[in-house]
Amino acid sequence: MHTPALYPRWIEPRIAEAMLDTPVVLLAGPRQAGKTTLVRQMAGSGLRYLTLDDELTLLSAREDPVGMVRSLDQAVIDEIQRAPQLLLTIKKSVDEDRRPGRFLLTGSANLMALPTVADSLAGRMETLSLLPLSQSEIEGQSGNWIDRVFCGQLAKPGTPAVGRDLVERVLRGGYPQAIARSAPKRRMAWCRQYMDALIQRDVRDVAGIDKLDQLPRFLRALAQTAGEMCNYTQLGGQVSLDGKTAARYMGALEQMYLLKRVDVWARNRLNRVVKTPKLQFIDSGLLATLLDLGLEEVLQDRTRFGHVLETFVFAELLKHTTTADGDYRLMYYRDADKFEVDVVIENAAGQLVGVEVKAAATVREGDLRGLKKLSALAGAQFKMGVLLYDGEETLPLGDGLWAAPLSTLWGSSPP
Repeated sequence: MHTPALYPRWIEPRIAEAMLDTPVVLLAGPRQAGKTTLVRQMAGSGLRYLTLDDELTLLSAREDPVGMVRSLDQAVIDEIQRAPQLLLTIKKSVDEDRRPGRFLLTGSANLMALPTVADSLAGRMETLSLLPLSQSEIEGQSGNWIDRVFCGQLAKPGTPAVGRDLVERVLRGGYPQAIARSAPKRRMAWCRQYMDALIQRDVRDVAGIDKLDQLPRFLRALAQTAGEMCNYTQLGGQVSLDGKTAARYMGALEQMYLLKRVDVWARNRLNRVVKTPKLQFIDSGLLATLLDLGLEEVLQDRTRFGHVLETFVFAELLKHTTTADGDYRLMYYRDADKFEVDVVIENAAGQLVGVEVKAAATVREGDLRGLKKLSALAGAQFKMGVLLYDGEETLPLGDGLWAAPLSTLWGSSPP
């Protein structure tokens, strides 16, 4: 069995920092993204390690949570979403003993979506996210693309990836187990198995949804709309799901970190609520598998590659938000006149960076219309517009707009 290489994880110092002043730290993110490997390394010999993937431990957590937590001084508890009732017991224990760093938890579902949890651990727990590997982690480059562009700098391109190299990178995605397999066919087999396992087991755990027979079809239908505004009630209808079930499926897939709804940016925050969110997958490798999109097809015809590339860039930026110094939100822009920007990054002060993704090596005037419109609308709040393309040169295009290679996403700091 080929074990995945150990990559540096840029969230690690954040976890260590949080454990110095917070009683409970939760590391959340999709299954197989590398959470267990990381927390086991960090636990070392000092912390007791328990995983709720072990049936006996799970039974103990469900039957006698109080007894279980009482026996622990400091511990790592893996896959906490399998027994969320433990969290209330942990809260009581922490209220009696507020020492920092007592519990390091991991969860493969977004527990904050469960109302009881969010309320009970407010002020006692810090949540950090570990998504699949970013290209920076794969390349061992620690700079943060988003922090940099908000300082007005673009990274120097990293390991070049154009043409075929870029396509291979995008189709591979970021899951350590998938990356460890060199043959594309074997990677796709891993991705299929991964999604089957999630549906069979975790969706039941998290969402308590029993009728799962339509879920694989619904997921494939969602994959067709990746990167587009999505009316999933309508989409559910196409695979004979009623609106309520489609919404529950959607919520479950989002809680499992398979995909994310992205809001539209509007000058007036109230207007954001009205518009349809866009759908993005969190891993381009899983998306390519759902679409049955392979290297040979893309090299002959790039028609279906654009959306997968946009997903890849969105996922990279999402990973950068989890380890950035600043606090950022990812949105998109689209208006009635069909002007659009693939990703709009907003910082806490309301400043914006627009990112447009292009699967070609040439940049045309027309590719900038969305960024120019966003810049005009946002005025002084607009910091920079970046068109990421399949080329090697970073070039200014006037008015705070730049064309930059996609490889700047995993590049090094400017000198």
